[in-house]
Amino acid sequence: MNKHFFIVFFALAANGLSFGVSPAAPASIPAGQTTAAQPLDGEAILRRADDNMGSDNKITTSIMTIHGRRGSRSVKSKSWIRGRTQSFTEYLDPPREKGTKMLKLEDQLWTYTPSSDRTILIAGHMLRQSVMGSDLSYEDMMEDPRLTVLYTATVGGEEDYGGRACWVLDLASRGEEIAYFKRKIWVDKERYVVLREERFAKSGKLLKTAEIKSVERKGGRWVPTKVVFKDALKEGQGTEFVLEAIEFNAAIPDYMFTKASLR
Repeated sequence: MNKHFFIVFFALAANGLSFGVSPAAPASIPAGQTTAAQPLDGEAILRRADDNMGSDNKITTSIMTIHGRRGSRSVKSKSWIRGRTQSFTEYLDPPREKGTKMLKLEDQLWTYTPSSDRTILIAGHMLRQSVMGSDLSYEDMMEDPRLTVLYTATVGGEEDYGGRACWVLDLASRGEEIAYFKRKIWVDKERYVVLREERFAKSGKLLKTAEIKSVERKGGRWVPTKVVFKDALKEGQGTEFVLEAIEFNAAIPDYMFTKASLR
C-alpha cells in the first residue's frame, strides 16, 4: 500500500510492496504528541511513518483485483518478504496466471512465466510497464519504501480523513531520478499509518493515488488490510489489494531469494 503508501501496503504484498504495519504507540506518549527529542515537524512525522512500515520477515497472502474499463479480474498471490530489499512472489490463481513468479533483490527484478518458460530481467523502459494490467508499475514496486530516503517533508496542514485526525505532509523529491517529483500524504496522528497518498509529476499533474480503506490490529500491530491504488491517467476504478493473511517474523529459507527459486 508508504512503496508509500503505498506505502502502503507495499508493500502491497505483491513483490516488495510489502504491507505497511504500525506497532502500537508507547503508552507514555499521548496520540498526536511527540517527545522533546522528536519535534513535531514534517521530517519527524515522516520518520515515524517510515518506522511503522517494519522491516522484519513476513509471509503474506493477498488478492489483487484490477478494475478495468472492460470489467474486473482478480489474482491471488503469496509473498515472502525479507526486510525492504528482498521479496519473492508466486501467483496462485487464476489458472492462467498460476505459477508466474517475481523476485526482487536490491535494485533488480526478475519475472518467470510458465507459458513461455522464460525468466526475464525487468529493466530500463520496461520498469514503467503495468504489472498484469494493474494500476501499479514495476517501477512502483522497485522504489525504496522509505520515504525519508526519497523526499524532504513539510507539514502542509491537518485534516480529518476517513474519520481519523491526520497530518497532511507535502513531500519534495531529493533528486531528479526519483519517479514522482512531489507527493502529498495523509498520516494518521494516532497510528502513524499513511491513509492516503497523491503522487505528482514535475509539472504538477496528478499521476497516481493510493487509499487505505481498512486497517486492522494483527499481532499487536496496525495493518492495512485493504488498499486501492489508482493511475490517474487510466480509465477504470483502480486496483484493489486485500490482505488475506500475514505472518510476522517468519522463518524464510535463503534459497527463496535466489534466481533458482523462479523455476
